[in-house]
Amino acid sequence: MNRPQPDEYPEYYNLYVNLVRDGDIVDILEQQSKDIQQFISSLKEESGDHTYAFGKWTIKEILGHLIDSERIFAYRALRIARKDKQNLPGYDSDEYVKSGNFYRRTLQDLREEMLLLRAANLKQFTNFDESDLSQKGVVNDMEFSVIAILYIMAGHELHHINFIKDNYLN
Repeated sequence: MNRPQPDEYPEYYNLYVNLVRDGDIVDILEQQSKDIQQFISSLKEESGDHTYAFGKWTIKEILGHLIDSERIFAYRALRIARKDKQNLPGYDSDEYVKSGNFYRRTLQDLREEMLLLRAANLKQFTNFDESDLSQKGVVNDMEFSVIAILYIMAGHELHHINFIKDNYLN
């Protein structure tokens, strides 16, 4: 499974794709799951409600956003891999976070959901063959390949975890 080519996703998503190291994307996502589990376990529970500035998401809200986004990315990857040619809708991540009530949850609860969600997605992605990964579909009027969506998923998580480390924990 090679990295996606620039014509397999909109240029904006280079922000995420470029964060992902070279290698098998399923292996990368599997290692990333281990890394984020360790990272969340290292946080003190009270830090989950911390934000770096008024009106910004808390750490729990960022983790909730990662969970919601992974579900959506995996759904899109499945539909496109199955040759669904419908234009899939975008989503408003701010509204999802506002409605997510993540403040009610513990960091460990969010960690466990992330672990289970990633495990289920890895099972699905492991069974995608080269034809599935090369399929292209349209999301929010933009064309993506399945492999590009997987790289974007990995890079999106890296982006947000790096952001937490740089802005919330220093």
